[in-house]
Amino acid sequence: MAVPPLVAQTTYAELLERCANAAFNDAFTEGGAFTSKTLKGRKYWYFQTGTGAARTQRYVGPETPELLDRIAHHTETRDDERERRALVSTLVRSFGLPRPIPEIGDVIAALAKAGVFRLRGVLVGTVAYQTYAAMLGVRLSAAPLQTGDIDIAQFKNVSVAIGDSTPPVLEILKEVDKTFRAIPHVVDGRRVTSYTAKGGLRVDFLTPNEGQETGKPRALPALQTDAQPLRFLDFLIHDPEPAVILHGAGIHVHVPAPARYAVHKLIVSRRRPEGLAKRDKDLQQADALFEVLGQKRPNELRLAWQEAYKRGPSWRELLNEGLAAVSGTGRDWVLKAIDGRRSAIADIDLTFNNPPPRYDFSRDVVTFVGQALGSSVSCEISREALDDHFGTNGLDQKGRVEAFLKNRSRIELMAHAKYLSWPIEEPGTVLIKTMDVQNLLKEIGS
Repeated sequence: MAVPPLVAQTTYAELLERCANAAFNDAFTEGGAFTSKTLKGRKYWYFQTGTGAARTQRYVGPETPELLDRIAHHTETRDDERERRALVSTLVRSFGLPRPIPEIGDVIAALAKAGVFRLRGVLVGTVAYQTYAAMLGVRLSAAPLQTGDIDIAQFKNVSVAIGDSTPPVLEILKEVDKTFRAIPHVVDGRRVTSYTAKGGLRVDFLTPNEGQETGKPRALPALQTDAQPLRFLDFLIHDPEPAVILHGAGIHVHVPAPARYAVHKLIVSRRRPEGLAKRDKDLQQADALFEVLGQKRPNELRLAWQEAYKRGPSWRELLNEGLAAVSGTGRDWVLKAIDGRRSAIADIDLTFNNPPPRYDFSRDVVTFVGQALGSSVSCEISREALDDHFGTNGLDQKGRVEAFLKNRSRIELMAHAKYLSWPIEEPGTVLIKTMDVQNLLKEIGS
């Protein structure tokens, strides 16, 4: 997974700030004033226009330092669409970061302009996953990036409390593509949670499930649509992060925090039938993000995992099942972040089938390969460990490999014990160091 130069992350950070300012100014262009309300101890801001019976208020958002700064500089920010387009082009062409297909980009742009994300809608699904490449400064593999769907989620209580709304969703979509039509819901044909256009492009609206799973649609008044309730969605869209869709001059949206996205994908993968393509995509996306987050944002990964794990036995079961299904490296990055042990994963074992050992001169180790849950595990024993405990001091590389072969069964047992029960030092690898040998020999009873 190649990491783009630091300049790519700096470019993206500049684009994110410019798009946020542009979206703010586009939403509140007419003459008016910002005013605040305090609800349940938290301050929220609105944009008020008109007086008396003609007075209207549009939702701005909960108070944050960033929002107060945008309000203070509302009239100062100049139009910089050309500069934003140049930044998007640089990120896509020079750094190979992903962008949605044009049809999807046009629809998201229309939804953003109508106020969907201002009113705390959250973009979820693969289009959200595409934004993590720029956000995290990595190149993600192409296979899990492809989609023809747009998924928007919102909490029902937020939608009710905002006191502002977009135009009806179908009206917004038809301005982009006149072939868009509403799809009657399978449980209640009078309600609509999904919209589709000729060619297969689909837009789905989702909301966290509350209470029993009945499948009945829930109304989202702020977005003027119904939404499909889904279990686990509340975890996914809690505390979303701002992001930019690399389309046109950039589209300012909100997406799930990447750690929550990865953990959520692991959970929902276990709820899909075996062999379903979406299940494989869920696991691929979770796996890729685990590796990146384990290196770049381990604390966020740890906190997201711990929150999900504390939600009860059914969550823990799905998490552990999912962790057994990702690659060994992805699994290890999670376990390293949470200070877990591989032995906690059901049915995990490290096995050997007499693979030929070799001496790695660059690392000064004898390497041999094991298998765990279908993934290869690089096992190593250091030259110092061989010299100090297996009598190879003064021997050349060939002599150390021969000593390994003579003591192979004990060394493999030590690797087995360290792999399963010790803290993870390097994901995807187990290294037996000289300081480990005495304790490992005690563990294996040798």
